[in-house]
Amino acid sequence: MAGADGGGERGGGGAVPARRWRVWLLEGLTERSGIHPGPHGKLPEEHEGHRWWRVMCLTGVDYFSTLGYQPGIAALAAGLLSPMATLVLVALTLFGALPVYRRVARESPHGSGSIAMLERLLPWWAGKIFVLVLLGFACTDFMITMTLSAADASAHAMANPLAPSVLHGRGMWITLVLLAALGGVFLKGFREAIGIAVALVATYLALNLVVVVTALEHVATHPVRIADWWDAARAAHSSPLAMAGVALLVFPKLALGMSGFETGVAVMPQVRGDASDTYARPAGRIRETRRLLTTAALIMSVFLVLSSFATTVLIPAAEFRTDGRANGRALAYLAHEYLGNGFGTVYDLSTIAILWFAGASAMAGLLNLVPRYLPRYGMAPDWAGAVRPLTLVFMGIAFLVTWLFDANVDKQAGAYATGVLVLMLSASFASCVAAWRHGHRAAGVGFALITAVFVYTLSANVVERPDGIKIASMFIAGILVTSFASRVHRAFELRTGTVTLDPVAAGLVDTAAAFGPLRIIAHEPQVRDREEYALKECSQRDDIPMPEEQHILFLEVTVTDSSDFRADLDVRGEVLHGYRVLRVTGPVVPNTIAAVLLALRDRTGVQPNVYFDWTEGHPLGHLVKFLVFGDGEVPPVTREVLRRAEPDPSRRPRVHVS
Repeated sequence: MAGADGGGERGGGGAVPARRWRVWLLEGLTERSGIHPGPHGKLPEEHEGHRWWRVMCLTGVDYFSTLGYQPGIAALAAGLLSPMATLVLVALTLFGALPVYRRVARESPHGSGSIAMLERLLPWWAGKIFVLVLLGFACTDFMITMTLSAADASAHAMANPLAPSVLHGRGMWITLVLLAALGGVFLKGFREAIGIAVALVATYLALNLVVVVTALEHVATHPVRIADWWDAARAAHSSPLAMAGVALLVFPKLALGMSGFETGVAVMPQVRGDASDTYARPAGRIRETRRLLTTAALIMSVFLVLSSFATTVLIPAAEFRTDGRANGRALAYLAHEYLGNGFGTVYDLSTIAILWFAGASAMAGLLNLVPRYLPRYGMAPDWAGAVRPLTLVFMGIAFLVTWLFDANVDKQAGAYATGVLVLMLSASFASCVAAWRHGHRAAGVGFALITAVFVYTLSANVVERPDGIKIASMFIAGILVTSFASRVHRAFELRTGTVTLDPVAAGLVDTAAAFGPLRIIAHEPQVRDREEYALKECSQRDDIPMPEEQHILFLEVTVTDSSDFRADLDVRGEVLHGYRVLRVTGPVVPNTIAAVLLALRDRTGVQPNVYFDWTEGHPLGHLVKFLVFGDGEVPPVTREVLRRAEPDPSRRPRVHVS
């Protein structure tokens, strides 16, 4: 064998290098359905975790980095009323989004977020389709986070007065280079990301604090600025009450300021809990994650209010427009204006770094979320459970989105806000249902009110910026089409994990194997009386010769949820009216029968024979029944599943049809 390997490496085939490349690409792939290692490449029980404040920095590179563009977007959306609209946004953050996601952390502590909570509400295919739609919005949120943040980072680079002239007008290329570098981080390995995030967040928040304090100091020493702003606001609106009303109407446009919560629960597996935590009861992790969410929300709320006030009062409105120096970089404008180009350049570099790494936080969210669902549904190839292939797919999509939107921040803001708000709406609704189910009626009413507010916020945002829902619909359509195409493509896989026989089933199989080749009759039970089994056995003996002394086994498959793709099988044995029966529950009949036959062959060393009756009906109709309901024309599908699972005909169980 060693010689053969060596020959492959020396010859023209390149088999060994190709195999090494495949091993590297699929590193971290696990067969354990529902337990995904995530971008750090470790399963939950293998990962000791990090302190909550360190993980807060990982999610904070997404959340806090919005300060790079949020004040400018707020000024464009709300004008002179930006501080008031920001106060409404902060109130919704602290009294709406925060309680909701604290509940999500409690109900879904393994990184699946509110989607896992909602998955349990709807059975069968309705639940799967609902999850796919939510995944489409989640992908919109995380993917646009990557592309928008990289685009804004390139805008900061080009706008810096000390930047080389070669960078001017190269926003598209700078954005693509930043995205490529981000992909390289994940292809190499993401294990050191939290350390980098801590340094970036600490530096960025410190610099922002300096800028905000300096700006507020300038406002305090020039109170005429406040008077001018207030007079202009009063001139545009008749009274403070009217201002408050307008602020309530326009605050949905500022929704980007709540972007970090879904990322916070997505990276929850990285939080270190108590030594007594278990996978089923991670009480310490839940407590620390809730502390993380609260601290991040408080820090961000303070910065949002102060930065919105300072930028609105100090920056002329014309500078916020598309060709203005504060467009997409209001705090950077203040840094250069009041602290000089040297400090402003340091601030720009810090902003570029954290905006670039915000894409890393979003990518971590995608790599935590998507593999938890699509491979389990059979709606993605097996390699989708590994980090590196998914990274390549996501980077390709990010390049396409950047090209389609010309690396423009404003063009992508609508889609970003739509994705954020849909996920928050789903989280608030899921929290409402969870509270009612646990008997917490007061909490349920509170979450219902929050849900209503998010319904209004999302509706207003969609009406104002319909391009957001259009972009999200493209992501949803892409996920639905590729997911169902993958499901059809993988329909003839074995689709089972382990096959376990209970003691009775094992005894029946071993006894039958002692008499020679296993003879198994596939049976769809009706009333399960003596006459039914007798007629079934007689019909098979009449059509296919079978030794009279042979110990016949009946195999009965019950389909519970045909929308499930993969399942572990428990085979139960019983003797009914003198007939030996094996009963098993699975997601689909043919694949379950094939898996049981292979398990019996491996247990006994005897090649099984399985006997079917033909089913009347149109082949296309049977194919649809197989794909949707899990049955259809069972014999030929069972034969095809066995052929793909066992390439050696001499070891393959035999299928007989009469």
